[in-house]
Amino acid sequence: MVAQAFDGGTPPGEGRIALAVSGGPDSMAMLRLATAAMPGRVTVATVDHRLRAESAMEARLVAEVCAALRVPHRTLVPAAPITGNSVQMRARDARYAALTAWAGEAGVAMLLTAHHADDQAETLLMRLRRASGLGGLAAIRAVRSDPFGVVLRPLLGWRRAELRALVEESATPFVDDPSNDDPRHDRTAIRALLAATPALDPVALAASAGFLAEADEVLSQFAERIWATCWHGAGQPLPAAGEPREVRRRLLRRAIASTRTELGISRPDFRDSANVEGVLDALETGRAATQAGILIRPARDGWIFCAAPPRRSV
Repeated sequence: MVAQAFDGGTPPGEGRIALAVSGGPDSMAMLRLATAAMPGRVTVATVDHRLRAESAMEARLVAEVCAALRVPHRTLVPAAPITGNSVQMRARDARYAALTAWAGEAGVAMLLTAHHADDQAETLLMRLRRASGLGGLAAIRAVRSDPFGVVLRPLLGWRRAELRALVEESATPFVDDPSNDDPRHDRTAIRALLAATPALDPVALAASAGFLAEADEVLSQFAERIWATCWHGAGQPLPAAGEPREVRRRLLRRAIASTRTELGISRPDFRDSANVEGVLDALETGRAATQAGILIRPARDGWIFCAAPPRRSV
């Protein structure tokens, strides 16, 4: 089991490995596997989102298991209360912000999370329903770079039921998060769909997400080579019009983000996954367009990026 979880071996080096452990069966299984594979190298953090009364108790449970295993443990809390719409997305952002900050401060180069094949399949179906592009359909990345180091998901080849069986067989205590069964969340509906549709094999769906991630990486590298030679800053033409639309999409997003940084524009918000189809359509027909405070206009030598003029008051 240990060899399967860590792809036949252990990460190189002698440094510590950080684990994000919530107290659920998946992350508790990862804790047992990691401590067996890398004794003396594991350190653990639990994020108490403070969204449920039980969360503090769950963090204490993880701390007690870690103490029994002689593994260092720390409980983290978000920098600010999690409020507003899309609570799960905000909680995720706060969780990764806390975990990566902790890992960086602790000098840990690798952070492991317990995402598994069922998580991957659910994420892929959710992204398909939202008409996500290739980057979104790649779903949960097995390896993700971060300023402190890398985030690894070593359990993407495991099923949820296998991980639960592991902790039950090892008599490791765990908790079930009631939000996993909350019908208000999109993921709950997708999980029910998978359970009711045997023809949708989570392992096959997870494998497809992996292939999509590989294709996304190839396109990213191709776009990066174009960017390195063709981008000369805001106000300078970016010769992207002749590239395939997916490459143009990536270059456009990056140029908008770079121009905003160069010009000190921070509002409105702009994400790497932002929908830029309207801008691409306009540029294809020779028209200018604006997005996220940036005016993009076609010119003879390429697209020009500059600050959008202020809107005229009515």
